[in-house]
Amino acid sequence: MSFTTASAALRALGRMARTAELARLGVTEAELTRAVRTGTVVRPRQGVYALPDCGDELLHAASHGGTVGCCAAARMLGLWVLDVPEQHHIWLGRAGTPRSDCTGCRVHWDDGTVEVGILPPVHNVLLQMAICADEDTFFAAFESALRHHKISPGGITWLWSRLPRRRRWLIDFARSDADSGLESLFRLRMHRLGVTMRCQVSIRTVGEVDFVIGDRLIIEVDGRANHEREKERAKDLARDAAAATLGYETLRFTYAMIVHHWKSAEAAILAKIADRAHLRPVH
Repeated sequence: MSFTTASAALRALGRMARTAELARLGVTEAELTRAVRTGTVVRPRQGVYALPDCGDELLHAASHGGTVGCCAAARMLGLWVLDVPEQHHIWLGRAGTPRSDCTGCRVHWDDGTVEVGILPPVHNVLLQMAICADEDTFFAAFESALRHHKISPGGITWLWSRLPRRRRWLIDFARSDADSGLESLFRLRMHRLGVTMRCQVSIRTVGEVDFVIGDRLIIEVDGRANHEREKERAKDLARDAAAATLGYETLRFTYAMIVHHWKSAEAAILAKIADRAHLRPVH
């Protein structure tokens, strides 16, 4: 077997691996000792090696015998996550054993087998979020998984069967066409208020809008960064003017308004509905 450097083998194996996997690629014990000593490789725990840029979350989880779980894993998997807690969440699978105490960790034991350096399947991550996080956070992440085809029908069935009963309705309520987690949050919160909306509505001369309440109240939610919002402001105003010509009224809400100042956004919408502004005829 030819000699292989530890760093080259780790790059081929996904940046973290067990000693046995590295040995199969020709990495000797002497090479592992040299690589750790020079800092080109780190050893998060006995028998596990990784590249230094593997990521603090993965290295920390590996040092405790598992992998990253819950909200942090969801974000790493590309899901829309409202908030990631500071506390470390570690997935150990069904048969994992913690390698050391971690007073700042939340351990997850749901079904599955942990692989070194590999994040949990999306359905496991969503189950962990359903248990740890609030409804809004779980729902937005689940719709994000649907939107980006990151969860299979089988994964949805697995998730539904293991969810706390109080959360199962969120699976049934979810859609796959939300453009962002912000839209998911908005639709869920309006549903709680008993307000029915049409989603992703196409209007002539205006284009597709996020939501329409009743006949004529358009709601647009904007998760863009401030500089992007300013760049697109002229287009937004032109769309609002075109909608007004047709008899529509438009309310726009930013990320901060929906996430941090929801009561103000809610009050504005409910005031329009109370004034029956959503029922006036469209031209």
